[in-house]
This record gives sequence, structure tokens and C-alpha cells, in this order.
Amino acid sequence: MALSRSHRREEQNYWPGFVDALSTMLIGIVFLLSVFVLGQFFLSQEISGKDTVLDRLNRQISELTDLLALERASGKEARDSLALLQSSLTAERAERGRVQALLGGAAASGPARLAETEKALEAEKQLSARAQATVDLVNQQIAAMRRQLAALEEALAASEAKDKESQSRIAELGSRLNVALAQRVQELARYRSDFFGRLRQVLGMRPDIRVVGDRFVFQSEVFFDGGQAVLKPEGREELDKLAAIIVDLGREMPPDLPWILRVDGHTDNRPIRSAQFPSNWHLSTARAVAVVEYLVSKGIPADRIAATGFGEYQPLDVANNDEAWRRNRRIEFKITER
Repeated sequence: MALSRSHRREEQNYWPGFVDALSTMLIGIVFLLSVFVLGQFFLSQEISGKDTVLDRLNRQISELTDLLALERASGKEARDSLALLQSSLTAERAERGRVQALLGGAAASGPARLAETEKALEAEKQLSARAQATVDLVNQQIAAMRRQLAALEEALAASEAKDKESQSRIAELGSRLNVALAQRVQELARYRSDFFGRLRQVLGMRPDIRVVGDRFVFQSEVFFDGGQAVLKPEGREELDKLAAIIVDLGREMPPDLPWILRVDGHTDNRPIRSAQFPSNWHLSTARAVAVVEYLVSKGIPADRIAATGFGEYQPLDVANNDEAWRRNRRIEFKITER
């Protein structure tokens, strides 16, 4: 009989240590995953803003490319027009030579023939002058188009350089955010571990208080009577212990560490439907708020604590019996990021 009692005592001594080690490991994993998801969310927000800038730059580049293509098409048309005008000018010069030859032959044909030939020659001179003016204008337009093309190419080069700079900044911001998040994870994990250790020392090994994942779980009966949301005197005593630990831990944490104590209220799945609480949501929320208000009165900053009611929708035990209902009626405390 003495051996059996000794064996049970050894199990009680070793089993909590094993549970604490496993819980701590699970807490670290869950917290790292949570922070990683949060980091990815902020990073995606940052990258989304940078993507908007890149989209705007890409649209500008597309517009500049279209304008460049249009200018090149206009330049081709101008060169075609110049070639046509030069061909016309050559034809006019040939015609002028022919008229001058006729003029030489017409000198012997009389004054009337000479006057007619001189008139035709003057008309040819005017036409040649107009053609030359048109050629000069086209040359000026081609020069202006070339300057515009050079400006467009310079703008495209500047846009590409800005695009590369933006991508480099995005990569740098992502790297810095990952480093900052990793540091926050380490800090918060250390303080959470400290909180768990202190709370275990103060509360001891009680059957109505246990650790589930990264949360301390109190049975609702520790704080409230059935179907009520008014704290019992013995519940206030337990919250006094918890408040003292949180206040001391808060003084040790860096001011810029975004920690918060979340208080979650849970009920069993039996409907309540009382005049005061139309549903289990109302009851679970009212209990969480009652705990939060009491902890704030004991010195926990109001911006470092939050109340949440889950009703019967997050059970620990899905069975429908007294033991399952008792386990599911609970108040959970969790230190997490805001």
C-alpha cells in the first residue's frame, strides 16, 4: 500500500513538468505562427502600396511608349513627304531647263512668243520657291520630332531607374520588417513565459485552473455563480493575484511592445434565454467584461486589456454531459499582440 502511494506521488511530481515543457513548446510554435501571419499581413499592406506606385509608373511608361510610337510614325510620314517634295522639285528643275531651252529657240520667233515663254518661266520660279519653302518646313518638323523622341527616351530611362529604385526599397522594407517582427516575437515570448511561471507559482496546482495551449483557463465557477455575471468574493481574490502579476510584468515590458491581455468568456451549449441574458453570447461577454473592469480597477491599463465573448461556439469538449459542460464554462486569459 505504501509503494502504491509512493508511485502516485512520483507521477504527480513528474507529469506537471512534462505538461509544462510541452505547453511551452506549443505556445512558442503557435505564437511564432501568429506573428508570422501578422508580419505577412503588414508586409502585404506595405507591398500593396508599392504595387500601386509601380502600376502608376507602368502606366506612364505605357503612355510614353505609345507617344513614342506615334511620333515615330509621324516622322516616317514627314520623311515620305520630304522625298515626294524633293522628287517634285527635281521634276520642276527639269521643266525649268526645258523652258529655258524653248526660250532660246523662241528668241527668233518673235516678241510675242518670247513674252509667253518668260511668263511661263516666272510661274515655274514661283512654284519652285513654294516647293523649297515646303521642304524647309518639313525639315524643321523632322528636327522637332527628333528632339521630342530624345526627350521621350530620356523620360523612359528615368522611369525605369525609378522602378528599380522602388523595387529595391520594397525589398529593404520587407527585410527590416521581418527583423523587427522576429525581435518582437522573442520579447513577447520571453514575457509570456515569465507570466506563466509566476502565475503557476501563485495559483499552484488546482483542478479548476489549467493551461490550454498559450492560455490560462479558469472554470467559470471560480468567479461566477451559474447563469450570473457578478464576481464572487473568492473570484475577486483570484483576480487580485492575477492583477498583481500583470501590473508587475507590465512595468518590466518595453513601452513600445504592443502586448495586450485578452479575457475570453465561454459557456456550455445549453441555451440560457433569460431576461438579463438573451443568449450565451450575452452571458459570456458580460462575464468577460466584468473580469476586465475588475482588473482595470486593480491597476491594469485599460488600453492593455480586452474582453471577448465566444458563447458556446469554442468548446473544449463536444460531449453533452455534466463533465463536458463544466469544462466548457470557462474564463481564459492570454497575453498576445494588439
